[in-house]
This record gives sequence, C-alpha cells and structure tokens, in this order.
Amino acid sequence: MSDALIAHLESGATQVCQCWRITRRDGVVQGFTDHDLPLEFEGTVFEAESGLGARAVQHTSGLSADNSAVVGALQSEAITADLLRSGVYDEAALEIWQVYWPNPDLRALRFRGAVGEITITGDAFTAEIRGLSDKLNPPFGRVIQSGCSAVLGDGACGVDMNDPAHFAELEVTASEDGRVFLFSGTGGIAAGRFERGRMRIIDGTAAGQTATIKRHEITGAEARVELWEPLRRPPRSGDLVRCEVGCDKTLATCRDRFANLSNFRGFPHVPGDDWLMAYPRAAGGNTGGSLLS
Repeated sequence: MSDALIAHLESGATQVCQCWRITRRDGVVQGFTDHDLPLEFEGTVFEAESGLGARAVQHTSGLSADNSAVVGALQSEAITADLLRSGVYDEAALEIWQVYWPNPDLRALRFRGAVGEITITGDAFTAEIRGLSDKLNPPFGRVIQSGCSAVLGDGACGVDMNDPAHFAELEVTASEDGRVFLFSGTGGIAAGRFERGRMRIIDGTAAGQTATIKRHEITGAEARVELWEPLRRPPRSGDLVRCEVGCDKTLATCRDRFANLSNFRGFPHVPGDDWLMAYPRAAGGNTGGSLLS
C-alpha cells in the first residue's frame, strides 16, 4: 500500500471502493466493482452495477485458511446462473483490490485466493472464497484400510487413462434429468466397466464438466450411463462425451483388470472387525475367520 493511499485512508473522508478480478477456469478474465462507474487498471475493465458485494475477509495467523464470501445478484450479463452451474467459476483465481476511485493507480491488493463452493438461491448467489493458505492444508499420510487409497490414473496409481482400453468417446443420443444418458455405440467397453468411473463432456455448451458414473448398462448397440448426481448443465444430443472406466479399489480388480498390483495402495490383509472382536475359546480355530477363507 502506497504512502499516498495510506494518507487518504487516514484522512477520515475516503473515496475507496472494492474491485474483484476473476480468472475463470476457461481463461476468461472478468472485473467487477461496487463503485457506481466502471474502473480500469492493469488491462482489466471492472464492471459497475454488477450486484456484487463482499463480506469481511477473515485474516488469520499461521497456516489456517483465510475465508470470506462474495454475495451477488444475477443482474450482470457477465455472470449468469447457467455459467455458475457450468463449473467455469469453480476454483477460479480471485483478487480483491481496495481502490481510490478518482485515481485507480492508488490501490492495494487486499486478498488473493480462489473461488470455492457456489450456492444459487433464486436470483442471487453466494460464492465462498478461499485464501492461498488453503492449498497448504491437504491431508497427508497413509490410511490403513483394505481398499486402495489411490485415485485411478493419478501419480500413486500409475494407470494410463489414455490407453484406449480404459475409455471411450461416445455421442449423446438422449438424456433424462441431466443424470441418465444414452449413447450411440458402446465404445467396445463391456457393461459395468464405467461404474465408479468419470464422465467428461468434450464439446458443446456443457464442455468441461465432469461427473462420477453410478451405473453402466448396454442394450444392443446402445450404452446407458447413469450419474450419481445430475449435471448442472447437461450435454445435448450430438455432443461428444468421454467415459472412463472405474475401479472398486480392491486388490483383485487392480491385478486382473489393470495389471497394476505393484502400485496397489491398500492393505488387503488387515484383520476385519470379526477378528478384532474375537475372544479365547477352548475348541475350534481362532484364526480370523473370513480373512483366510
């Protein structure tokens, strides 16, 4: 913060406003301000009368995440309900500036972070914003469980999801409630293989969205895919979709379907609850029961 801006803030009669600059996931940069006229600096025009306002940003010491929220009305043509539902604002980069509006060169960056959860209620929305320190709070360490803890295709798993045996690009022929989709062709993937897998929209107005697949069925020359949750902006007939196979996290699937046993991240021989609750007895075996059966 410059000395001139500090002097202005200490004067007791201020002419400052807030400006928000958002860099969406698709690369589009947008600017908004709570001033009554548009402002411009650093190559960005900040739109006025956008209906946006911000709650106080909470700053904390240490590594705990700063947090706040941006509250707005869906009155700006640049922010619509369809865009918010499409996912382009999820994890979008966000900057909040305090600006002396008669001279935008006098400004201070007050917050930098990302957009978190977005909630739409009627003609208004609330977007959670998360500070940079939020990236320092992921969980670390191993979880001792029988199933694999890796995500299929990530660095710990090592399976190449670009292998044609693990995905299919299919054309949407029909949809129901943004949750059930019919595709022309099967992509050569057997029924049930997409379950627990991921569906990603490749083109059309819904491009870029992803969802988890609940059920995968094949009837004749058609594939039917059901998602766990409906897409916020479902694809239309003729749009291209990529469906990837899933994994149930078991050792047998890792070995037999993906030939990836050396990267299995589970502990299949961990005793179950029946073994933990076992008690001494005079007759019969006491070896853990189903563990060895």
